[in-house]
Amino acid sequence: MTTAAQKLTIRDKFKRPLRDLRISVTDRCNFRCTYCMPAEIYGDRYQFLPKADLLTFEEIARLTKIAAGLGAQKARLTGGEPLVRNDIEKLVAMLSEVEGIDDLTMTTNAYLLPQKAQALKDSGLHRISISLDTLDDEVFGKMNGRGFAVQKVLDGIAAAERAGLSPIKVNAVVQRGVNDHTIVDLARYFKERGHIMRFIEYMDVGNLNGWKLDHVVPADEIVARIDAEMPLEPIESSYRGEVAVRYRYRDGGGEMGVITSVTKPFCGDCTRLRLSPEGRIYTCLFASTGVDLRGPLRDGATDSELESLVSGTWAVRTDRYSEERSAMTEELRTRHKVEMYHIGG
Repeated sequence: MTTAAQKLTIRDKFKRPLRDLRISVTDRCNFRCTYCMPAEIYGDRYQFLPKADLLTFEEIARLTKIAAGLGAQKARLTGGEPLVRNDIEKLVAMLSEVEGIDDLTMTTNAYLLPQKAQALKDSGLHRISISLDTLDDEVFGKMNGRGFAVQKVLDGIAAAERAGLSPIKVNAVVQRGVNDHTIVDLARYFKERGHIMRFIEYMDVGNLNGWKLDHVVPADEIVARIDAEMPLEPIESSYRGEVAVRYRYRDGGGEMGVITSVTKPFCGDCTRLRLSPEGRIYTCLFASTGVDLRGPLRDGATDSELESLVSGTWAVRTDRYSEERSAMTEELRTRHKVEMYHIGG
């Protein structure tokens, strides 16, 4: 078994290293966002994973340690909504002790964050990303599928700020004709408050969100709209594999970014491995199938055996869906893919 101090540098078929582990801790969510878990499909009778099928915190920590030994330096907790997993701060504390994980983060809708922010910080969470697609209550209520008001998310952001979970990044999925008319307001609001806004091109994740190319607002258009109101200039990426194209405000008022996975794919620098709630690993957000680790783990596999499963999966990785999307037939673009709520964004 490789220790974090003796990290391997495993690479896939395109020489991409493993650097990021995204851990989906639950397939449940208290929102029903139209681009992720539309309410007409994920209603009250929808059968989510039973508790016994979920990886335990101990199992997640063990697999994270193995990933760290293979090169992972960053772990991000996702869902579903990670804060609906009971005692999530206990998992944070366990992961904060994993040697080699230098950046421990979480993506959340922030609805439950006022009750959890300080405990997460005290347990070792470094920073947080918060999903908020608009400041318009009517638009937001429709997009989150529950009629929830923006203020609940803003309260969560304030709690994260008080707890010292910084820098705070706010993510918005932009859909033409839905919330694109509110992007400048979002950018201005978080610029004034010193938080980093990230605008995400609407993606064809999963099979159920009704994605069409003409619903995508290209990142260049998003940047142009904001630049017209608050002048921007590009800045360098913070690290290899960073998904956001970064810009700073020319008046010195911080930065914002765009995630261009549709119009300018970044597969060539993708270093992310995804772990699902029931213990399958996926090498792409748009993957159709994953590799089971829970079965071997519960059947008594050693760390070395699990490490071989992970490294072997990564070694044959050839995923570059976003780069290939435009050349695909409609049949290929709409083939079965794992849903985003199941493996995180």
